[in-house]
Amino acid sequence: MQIIALTAALLTLAGLAQQVFGALLAEQFCKNLRASPSQLPGVSVLKPLYGTEALTELALESFFLLDYPVYQLVFGVQSKNDPVLAVLSNLRARYPKQDIAVMVNDAEHGRNRKVSNLINMKPLAKHEVIVISDADVHVPPYYLNAILAAFEEPDVGLVTTIYTGLPANPSLAAQLGVAQLNYNFLPGALLARRLGRQDCMGVTMAIRAGVLEKIGGLEALANYLADDQVLGRLVLAAGQKIALAPVIPATTVPEQDFASLFQHELRWARTIRALVPVAYLGTIFQMPLLLAALAMAFSVLSIWSVLLFVGALGVRAMTAWRIEAALGLPKRQNIWLFLLRDFFSTLIYIASFTGNRVDWHGQPMVADSGRVDFGRKSE
Repeated sequence: MQIIALTAALLTLAGLAQQVFGALLAEQFCKNLRASPSQLPGVSVLKPLYGTEALTELALESFFLLDYPVYQLVFGVQSKNDPVLAVLSNLRARYPKQDIAVMVNDAEHGRNRKVSNLINMKPLAKHEVIVISDADVHVPPYYLNAILAAFEEPDVGLVTTIYTGLPANPSLAAQLGVAQLNYNFLPGALLARRLGRQDCMGVTMAIRAGVLEKIGGLEALANYLADDQVLGRLVLAAGQKIALAPVIPATTVPEQDFASLFQHELRWARTIRALVPVAYLGTIFQMPLLLAALAMAFSVLSIWSVLLFVGALGVRAMTAWRIEAALGLPKRQNIWLFLLRDFFSTLIYIASFTGNRVDWHGQPMVADSGRVDFGRKSE
């Protein structure tokens, strides 16, 4: 039992060190935002839409307010009865000078409905630079400038962004979802990049039309749930790099109850486990309070283990505060939130190993064999 306690303690210290380093990377990254490109080519922003949720109009409106000379917004839906069309109508009336194109087309080109939507939209894009961004993304006015600045790095074929969470409601579920994105995902993504990983994240996928055609077009993504990761791998296989733009969008966290948050985060977890199984095992370091609690349990509440747990709480609060300060976010973190967040993350972590089925907007899918492939059956 003492060996287990000491092992858990060492893993706790490793997890805390990771969190401290991640917070420092977040502070460093936030000091270098708002880069200006030397050239400002035209950009087509593709926004695949499906229904509405809290803050949909606010998120879409942020793209009408971009401080960029020439850009086009292309929206796509798969049904003429989609309620998001009314939101688009309001925005078009509010910003009549904005260059907008809307595609309504239910043609399917594979199992990924979002990618099918994008394939239908693609003919309307009239600029060489294509930026694909989800419907629930909120961006600052300099968003496109930062993306184009990242393209000016040598050998860059794809530009992506990290992101934060924006709660759509005051529920505890939404607060937990935001905590996962702001305190775990964001510093973890920066740490992974510092260690050499070049992941593409679906919040922003910016690519030149010529590069997209070279790797097989959007059609190459049509049967994969993790279309962002597949796109990134195709670009890397073509000998080009994935750059991280100096901008941090926010994505809406709409969940109002624990059940919906559990399903959402379980889909993330099983998808990541399928894509990068070894790296996924390391996410346990993002739950230092769990590890510290194990140390207390197996050491029978020895003084050193209790002090370790209290210290882990303090480090958790300190790193979260520094991340919030760096991002300019209002203070949301508290001790009870961390305890509940790590407990919830533990449940997700355990559940992620119990199967490979995921749910995406009511559509059952399978995560397996290091990638997500809708065509395969669960084993």
